[in-house]
Amino acid sequence: MATIKQVSLGVHDDRRAGEFWQRALGYVRRPPRFEGDDRIVLEPPPGEPGVAVAMDTSGSAAEEFPRVHLGLDAGDRDLDEEVERLVALGALHVDRPFHPDAVSPGERPYVVLADPEGNRFCVEGHRRGRRGH
Repeated sequence: MATIKQVSLGVHDDRRAGEFWQRALGYVRRPPRFEGDDRIVLEPPPGEPGVAVAMDTSGSAAEEFPRVHLGLDAGDRDLDEEVERLVALGALHVDRPFHPDAVSPGERPYVVLADPEGNRFCVEGHRRGRRGH
């Protein structure tokens, strides 16, 4: 059975995108595989689970309503605190015209953001001190 080894993001500025995602995920840059290999591929730190994320330079604009996006988990951090941290790193809030304002029973709340290159992603988690979340 196939598994996902890597996700590639289309970006204009691979260094800017790489810096954002490295800090957002706590990943490390993969060492060059050969002389002159300057491709930015981020991986989880050794021993940590996760999928590699590559920065593929692209001339096309990010999609307003992408068919595929990353879904992040805030982990132990409060959802709003994690969103604030990501925004401080350069993420932007995204309007969600086709998403419900309230989550379904049993689901965790989430926030839609975009990285500095416009690639959308969601962050889900728990909100401390708020009943029902």
